[in-house]
Amino acid sequence: MAKPRIQFICQACGNVTSRWAGKCEACGEWNTLVEEGTAGGIGSGPASMRSTRKGRAVVLTSLSGEIEDAPRIASGIGELDRATGGGFVRGSALLVGGDPGIGKSTLLTQAAAALASRGHRIVYVSGEEAVAQIRLRAQRLGVANSTVELAAETNVEDILATIADGKRPDLVILDSIQTLWTDAADSAPGTVTQVRSAAQTMIRYAKSTGAAIVLVGHVTKEGQIAGPRVVEHMVDAVLYFEGEGGHHYRILRTVKNRFGPTDEIGVFEMSDKGLREVSNPSELFLGERHATAPGAAVFAGMEGTRPVLVEIQALVAPTSLGTPRRAVVGWDGARLAMVLAVLEAHCGLRFGTHDVYLNVAGGYRISEPAADLAVAAALVSSLTGLALPADCVYFGEISLSGAIRPVAHAQQRLKEAEKLGFGQAVLPRGSEEPGSGIGAASFQPATLTDLVVRIAGSLRRDADD
Repeated sequence: MAKPRIQFICQACGNVTSRWAGKCEACGEWNTLVEEGTAGGIGSGPASMRSTRKGRAVVLTSLSGEIEDAPRIASGIGELDRATGGGFVRGSALLVGGDPGIGKSTLLTQAAAALASRGHRIVYVSGEEAVAQIRLRAQRLGVANSTVELAAETNVEDILATIADGKRPDLVILDSIQTLWTDAADSAPGTVTQVRSAAQTMIRYAKSTGAAIVLVGHVTKEGQIAGPRVVEHMVDAVLYFEGEGGHHYRILRTVKNRFGPTDEIGVFEMSDKGLREVSNPSELFLGERHATAPGAAVFAGMEGTRPVLVEIQALVAPTSLGTPRRAVVGWDGARLAMVLAVLEAHCGLRFGTHDVYLNVAGGYRISEPAADLAVAAALVSSLTGLALPADCVYFGEISLSGAIRPVAHAQQRLKEAEKLGFGQAVLPRGSEEPGSGIGAASFQPATLTDLVVRIAGSLRRDADD
């Protein structure tokens, strides 16, 4: 009998190698190679997978035809339905990731209870908690009387046998994918082989039966979902549940969705009774704003189809260090360096002897370049010590030449600002027609120098008064 070969599999990317090394050659991660046998799963040769069963012919059909059930299952939780694109798609697999204790299980428990109250069969399978612990959470959330079916199991074959009994479930929640294991793989639970095999088995069940599957994934310290990245390619949608420990809000962000937009967010507020929807997140991020302090500018941003107003705070302070500090929270540090370089090269401002600190209020994270203009206004305001107008919003992209480039959805940004009581705006030229109201009172600088001159001019007017 031939001796089984031993191979080493990277737990971060799934790369297979014949010998152990401290660093994975594929992804560059350290100490991620784990020894696994080749009896099955990743690394198994053709001989081990050989079978005498002949292929089974499948039925071919056309694109046209009737759909038996509704294509989506709406939970009734508006922010969750917004992030998923309108609800859970039947026959789809969805991966939810987030830091430990961020509220993933709380959100899914509330969603399961909301769907069960609408007459759907919901199965909640936990591999990390006992049934009694889930019941305690349900009592705290006030949903203990819902008809959600619970189980505490980690074997995939036992889970499939359990949910196959009775009516087909509309939604199956598995918390979490790292705890599941299948008899088809010989590795320990949590390894690449087991995670991939278990996810593939559950996705195959979802596609064949029409039941929606929700997989919960752990997040590493780098902010990525733990396990092989191939799982993110296998599922239909990936959602990240984000939030800071010192803040009471949570953001459900869509990073992949085959059936909807990939840049939507759902905003929730954590309380002792669970997660509460925040229908107007702009009021949440501007709730503790100090309007008369210098270095603060309100940015009118977009998250998918939703406009969000958030305060950007900058602090420019003299330093005695040879190399001044550049600290950024909630924005891209490289983009801050670019804005500082443009201000120095084209506007004559000097930040080389100052520390620069930039923060997005409320722990919110901005990814779109339209925040360049608001960041530049906050930096100039802090450097000059002049507070910006309290009723003004900023948005626009800055180029390396100092020009301010237009951004999309200008009308939606202005309408959101006007709804919250803002009376003026600073936006690029060439944007959508401002129209009346706040758009009519807008200032449209062609270059960043025009904005600096406007701020410095208001400073001179205040000195004259």
